[in-house]
This record gives sequence, structure tokens and C-alpha cells, in this order.
Amino acid sequence: MKKILILSLFVAVISGCSPLKDANHTGSVTASGTIQKLGMTTFQYGTHLLKADNKTYALKSGSINLDTYLDRKVKIKGRKVKGYPIDGGPELVDVTLVEF
Repeated sequence: MKKILILSLFVAVISGCSPLKDANHTGSVTASGTIQKLGMTTFQYGTHLLKADNKTYALKSGSINLDTYLDRKVKIKGRKVKGYPIDGGPELVDVTLVEF
């Protein structure tokens, strides 16, 4: 009986633990396309857009000035921001690297 109780407690602790992740981010994104300034949109997040061949991403970055890459074909790397897309808008990516 004691072994079953200890095993049950162990399973409960293990199943209750989640991997340590940044709560604001999930998943890596790598995409190529043209960066554009965000204008009037139906969604209200991000500062720029990446127009890829078959998908559009809303972009933000705290470390990179995305205005530097306006209207240029680039490759971005970043992380999807948890909780997006909203209201049918695009996925929001926190950009960590921009390559020509």
C-alpha cells in the first residue's frame, strides 16, 4: 500500500510539472519575404508585416530596428508570441534575427 501511495504521488508530481518555457513565446519561426510598415489593419498588434510567398506575419522586435529593412527581401528568425493570431489576423513573431 505504501509503495502504491508513493508511486501515485510521484506520478502526480511529474504530470503536474511542465517544462520551463518563456510564457510569452512558443515555437520558432523562420520565414523569407518583404518587410513592410504596418498601416491600417483590422488587427491591432505588431509594428511591421512580413509578406512571404504564401503567408503574412505581423512582426515586432525589441532589439532590432525593423525600419532598416523596409521593402527589402529578407529572411527573419524569431519566436511566435503566445496568444496570437487574434480576430483572424496573422501570427505575431518577435524577431530576433534579420538576414539579407
